[in-house]
Amino acid sequence: MGKRILFFLLTNILVLTTIVIVWSVITSYTNIGPLYDGTGNIGSYGALALFSIIVGFAGAFISLGMSRWMAKKMMKVHVLDPNDNLSTAERQLVDRVHRLSRAAGLMHMPEVGIYRSKEVNAFATGPSKKRSLVAVSTGLLESMDDDAVEGVLAHEVAHVSNGDMVTMTLLQGVINTFVVFLSRIVAAVVSNFVREEMRMIVHFAAIIIFQILFSILGSLVVMAFSRYREFHADRGGADLAGKDKMAHALRSLQNTVASVNDNSNDSAIQTMKINNKGGVARLFSSHPDLDERIRRLEQK
Repeated sequence: MGKRILFFLLTNILVLTTIVIVWSVITSYTNIGPLYDGTGNIGSYGALALFSIIVGFAGAFISLGMSRWMAKKMMKVHVLDPNDNLSTAERQLVDRVHRLSRAAGLMHMPEVGIYRSKEVNAFATGPSKKRSLVAVSTGLLESMDDDAVEGVLAHEVAHVSNGDMVTMTLLQGVINTFVVFLSRIVAAVVSNFVREEMRMIVHFAAIIIFQILFSILGSLVVMAFSRYREFHADRGGADLAGKDKMAHALRSLQNTVASVNDNSNDSAIQTMKINNKGGVARLFSSHPDLDERIRRLEQK
């Protein structure tokens, strides 16, 4: 259930790259705030550091602001309006999320949505507790019993209550700062190895390439933080729905993973973000191993 992380990281890379391109175009015509001397070398490391902080945190917070909108558009989430004439199942889903949200002390109820997919998935996203979204797949609702669904929803509401998206945004802002700073230093070094007439083009291209590369490397830190926060959300879900329901939800996910291994040709299910991963792939996983999550929850 790492879609909220995936959306955030992809949006962050796109926003950061867009800011850099726009800034480069503006400065090439206006010479506003030059960071380099006439030869492509760093002119002021202090100015570059300040620029990196501004761009880094701006990119992270713009990504946060767009997170709910991006999730709705990319997953084609159908938001359930409590004032509409909902089906019995839709009404129960909204009421359940709102009940758990009130139990978590939220003053503003999250939007509740459903998206059509065979994958067993749910995610919470949004720029703040006041503007959050909890979305579930039709596959999850069709394959899980009520207690398991309750545990999953409690877990997602716990993410909202814990303010995990905002905390992650601050972390991403710090990572972005290093990404912007280091990519320009490396680009300045690389551009010095080409002919002078090609230097500006190579310098600009190198900035984009190294910024994307460093952003991917920086995502390892974000993923590690995400795995750490999953344990907290499991405990929060246990507090809201009950330890038994939360553990039952994790075991239901574990059973689904086992079925995925037996039906590996199902491309829709292969996209699940809850599956256990090993080796290097585990470093890029937003969620820890299900066995470890169950073990820690039972020790609570």
